[in-house]
Amino acid sequence: MKAIEREILQKLIESAAEPLLAANTDRPDWPVVLCNPAFAGLKGDEPVLDRPLADVIEGLLGRDLALEISETVRSRQESSIPVVIDKREYLLVLRPLSVGSARHYYALYWRSGHGVNAPTADNEMHHALRRARRRIRDLSRDDAVTGLLTEAAFREVLEHDWAVAAREKTSLAVIAFSLDDFNAYLEVFGRHATDSCLRRVAQAVRRCMRRASDVGARITTDDDETIVVLSHASEEGGVREFAQRIGNAVRELGLHHPRSKTARFVTVTHRASVVQVDRSTQQSGSFLDGVLHG
Repeated sequence: MKAIEREILQKLIESAAEPLLAANTDRPDWPVVLCNPAFAGLKGDEPVLDRPLADVIEGLLGRDLALEISETVRSRQESSIPVVIDKREYLLVLRPLSVGSARHYYALYWRSGHGVNAPTADNEMHHALRRARRRIRDLSRDDAVTGLLTEAAFREVLEHDWAVAAREKTSLAVIAFSLDDFNAYLEVFGRHATDSCLRRVAQAVRRCMRRASDVGARITTDDDETIVVLSHASEEGGVREFAQRIGNAVRELGLHHPRSKTARFVTVTHRASVVQVDRSTQQSGSFLDGVLHG
């Protein structure tokens, strides 16, 4: 693009009435690379350029929506989500963008809607469609018991993030949490209570995740239940602290386990590995298998 064309495009974006920002999804944490003055009216004076997209969205809309938007961006879907900011309803539009053959971005812009006290039939229909899309996505990607990703979906996410980390020469960490004496718990309480236990453990894990770009999954084998977490970590000390925080959170649930050899309550044992992806000779799948079975 010629310099004069870039200048005109930048002026058009800056003069747009709709809040708009764009993030580079080829880089770890999807840093914000563009935001227009109208967005400052939503966010305030806090700078957002070069900040992770998930952090910006979480600060503006909350963690639940940040998680949903992160999943949409990660899957490179186009979507729109009704949101409320300062008692005013907006339609948040998410749209993937490609520049050339190897550069990928995501654009987010907020279309002004009605006040929250003035719902319309169109808004109600949009909410219903959004719930239906989320349900379809959940059925295919989310574990029915824990709400975390399935193993297949987690491997897809890891493969994608592995490629990005290799290109950017950054690190990834995977932490696997095994429920101690899980089969003994199942024998005592049965499947229904065990599913409830797994659901509460998964909730504790999600509460400990540091940002929306962290991803968790449930992986089941014949003799074990494992919850894995993918983190864009840079050093092992932080990963150990993160894993310990999750272990403490699970213990503090106080779920009684009469046959545990470790404690009177449900506990987890973790295995963690941090890898500098560009220096690794492994593929993402073999790296994950090494953490799970190492």
